[in-house]
Amino acid sequence: MSERSVGTSLPFSDIDASWLVVPVGLIAAGVVLQVAPLSADATRMLAITLFCVALWVGSPVEPWFTALLCIGLIGGSFSTELALTGFQSPATWLVVAGILIGEAARKSGLADLVERAALYLLPTTAVEDAVVVYRYLLVTLSLGSLLLAVLIPSALVRVLILAPILASLGDLFSERRAKVGIFLGPLFVTFYGASGILTGSLANIIITGLIESSGGPTIAWGEWLLWLGPSMSLGRTILVIGIAYVLYRPTSQQRVETPEQADGLSVSARERRMLVFLAVGAVIWATDFVHGLHPLFGAVVVVLLAFMPRIGVAAPESVGDADFSIMFFLGAIFAIAEGLRQTGFTDAAATTLLSVLPSDPSLPLVLAAVLVSALALTLLMEGLAVASVLTPVLVTFAGNAGLPLVPIAMMEAVALNTYFFPYQSAVLVAILGSGMVNSVELTRMASICSIATLGILVPIQVAVFTLLM
Repeated sequence: MSERSVGTSLPFSDIDASWLVVPVGLIAAGVVLQVAPLSADATRMLAITLFCVALWVGSPVEPWFTALLCIGLIGGSFSTELALTGFQSPATWLVVAGILIGEAARKSGLADLVERAALYLLPTTAVEDAVVVYRYLLVTLSLGSLLLAVLIPSALVRVLILAPILASLGDLFSERRAKVGIFLGPLFVTFYGASGILTGSLANIIITGLIESSGGPTIAWGEWLLWLGPSMSLGRTILVIGIAYVLYRPTSQQRVETPEQADGLSVSARERRMLVFLAVGAVIWATDFVHGLHPLFGAVVVVLLAFMPRIGVAAPESVGDADFSIMFFLGAIFAIAEGLRQTGFTDAAATTLLSVLPSDPSLPLVLAAVLVSALALTLLMEGLAVASVLTPVLVTFAGNAGLPLVPIAMMEAVALNTYFFPYQSAVLVAILGSGMVNSVELTRMASICSIATLGILVPIQVAVFTLLM
């Protein structure tokens, strides 16, 4: 071996293992191209999908980079119109508006107000017992984080807002277990509990957007809340609070040292205006059965008010501080879904699914099949990528089987907000990236909350759909 070759070689130990997904994705795409019993167009579209999903799972590069690669592959293999179809979806722009709302909430000081309010409302007699303080803060902050899911339509943004608040309040306790409980409890409520709020979860938004673009019905904000809110928002909130209390409550009852509070709870003019703006958006979302507007328009109103000169809470130029890279991810997801539909893959997959089930499947059986299919796919790919592949199949399947699409779509959304491991969701990755918890703690909390949801709440929800739909 020459001296030159020795100097330029790279030891295998220096290679990031995540890059192994590249050959895996290429092999999977190659196998599909060679053996898939589909049309040429459907085969190419499925190969692109598998390759990009492999990159999203392994994450050797940022998700937005893979998304741009996906858009480029679809555009080069099919058409520019198909590649850019995702940027025409109102669901994509609803997420963009949610990012701007979160940025305005941070600029307004709303996060600090939440922390001040939690401490102000804490009874002075409670500080003598750490368990009482833990229980009070866990319940109060969890209910507040559920309310935030109504006001800010992005779980990732809500996590970024709440994480520093919860970390600060966790410092009231000397035990690490209590710090972890105060941190994870409200974050899981704002994430898992958002299933019952149409604008509270990105999965909900993508599923309804894909249904509309596939010719299915438009599901109203109030309709979604009516069917899923009681079990998947309030029910999940109660479950998460109970789990966080049992797992992480302090083992000792020592006194908790809290900062001195003023006689009254002061709310600045900017904080008050931001609360009013968020309330306006919530009213628009909740009354969509009257005006028929897409949730996007309620979010747009909040953004316009929050960034409007003189009356807003954030300078217009601060829009540049927001991270919009997720737009490319959403654009790629919608392009994949539309490509699979146009090439006939979704019809073929729906026909296959129908052939597995009985000729006249009951709604409970179909809902169970949807739940199992979505959960299985989330073990292989990010939840939002699952939505792009599975939702168009379910739309076609429901039409062919003569079953109502709304409960099927809602059950898919429940599954796509039920995770066990951090890699399955960008929100869980963000929680892990905060440095407050390790992967074992996060996996344990996610797994227990998911098992409780599947064992207790899902059967109740299936019974509600079966009896009332």
